[in-house]
Amino acid sequence: MKLRLLITLALVLFVLPGCAPKIKLFAAQSTEPLKEFVIQGEGEGKLALIHLTGFLETQPKQGMLRAKPSKVQELVSTLKLAEMDDEVKGVVLAIDSPGGTTTASDILYHEISDFKRRTGKKVVVAMFDVAASGGYYAALPADWILAHPTTITGSVGVIFMRPKMHALLDKIGVEVEVSKSGKDKDMGSPFRPSTAEEEALFQAIIDDYAARFHMLVAKHRDLTPANMELVKTARVFTANQAKAVGLIDQVGYIQDAFAKAEQLTGLSGDAKIVVYRRDTYPNDNPYNSLSSTDVAKFNLLGVDASMIMPPKSGFYYIWPQGMAE
Repeated sequence: MKLRLLITLALVLFVLPGCAPKIKLFAAQSTEPLKEFVIQGEGEGKLALIHLTGFLETQPKQGMLRAKPSKVQELVSTLKLAEMDDEVKGVVLAIDSPGGTTTASDILYHEISDFKRRTGKKVVVAMFDVAASGGYYAALPADWILAHPTTITGSVGVIFMRPKMHALLDKIGVEVEVSKSGKDKDMGSPFRPSTAEEEALFQAIIDDYAARFHMLVAKHRDLTPANMELVKTARVFTANQAKAVGLIDQVGYIQDAFAKAEQLTGLSGDAKIVVYRRDTYPNDNPYNSLSSTDVAKFNLLGVDASMIMPPKSGFYYIWPQGMAE
């Protein structure tokens, strides 16, 4: 019944667009400006709460009816609003992400670092379910890193994922003919096994990206040589394990992150906690990570296909096991 009603309303909107100009069922709400909302606190000064969730990438996410801003675009937009407001003394960055592409992770790290350099404002990270690999990479510039008691973090490393189809093609008798300008032009092709030389080339790229990640961890976290070697295994840690190793500063909850940010910024208790959203949410609270109503829910299957399809071939700062939702 609901689906029939939605389809009927959609037809009315398309056939008679002048009849209901204010209805935003299919509106591209991501084109609306972000607005500030106070979700708690009545004291002097503000802390901006910014959520960084899901797979980290630079490309917009394509829905059935519209595209949503990429994680990088949304973070840069919210940081700019926090920068322009002199009342905002610091940022609490709530991270719930298994990571993403190497480039997106590195851009997020750069943007957060540059925000701190330009403004002098403090950044406190609060980790939720998962803040691993690229999710942890983005947290490194923070002045303080807090993890929920049940957070999974770490996975400090790089992975190169690519599908391989040659065994299936051999079974069904299909061949792919390739003409190329250089012997390595099709390295990593899914249509044939990789050679030992190609595997060595890929490993050299992985080692280069991993070295950058390790360098940044060493720069921002005071780890012992033994703990650094443990971190380099790219294993994941619980919150208590991460604190013992030195990857985080505190185990606690989002309210503890607010209290730490108030302490670092010199704000008295009960500072205003503000968020930047495109829509008003009744009874809003710090656990709401949405910036706008997801009108792309007009999905006949009710499934986000991106979560069941493997990522495209490439190099990732990601904990793959954390991708399933």
